Amino acid sequence: MSKVKVAFVCVHNSCRSQMAEALGKILAADVFESYSAGTELRPQINQDAVRIIKNLYHVDMNETQRSKLLSDIPQVDIVVTMGCNVDCPNLPCSHREDWGLEDPSGKADEEFIFTAKKIEEKVLDLKKRIEEGILETK
Repeated sequence: MSKVKVAFVCVHNSCRSQMAEALGKILAADVFESYSAGTELRPQINQDAVRIIKNLYHVDMNETQRSKLLSDIPQVDIVVTMGCNVDCPNLPCSHREDWGLEDPSGKADEEFIFTAKKIEEKVLDLKKRIEEGILETK
């Protein structure tokens, strides 16, 4: 059986969705494939997010990820919007949820760390719900 595909989606695909993709790959790769995308490209991933994820989880997102459009990722089973506070991008899927996370861009490191830890909790919860068959994914 193929793994569930999860897209972490935000308008710019440069901070929260990128952190979620990285943490999904680190913490839940045995259960789901992680992707991130948005409706606009950025020249690079938010460098504060890159630094915080590297410090906390020892992964360099500059080496493993890039800013992507919705059209750059495969069809997914689950869409997680990060809390865009605007019209979030839409993708067809079997399950959709919004994590309602504030964008830490331009804020202190503590905000990035808080956001990373919240995403870690939410990724682990999503993994558990998929494993337990709580989510409709096909």
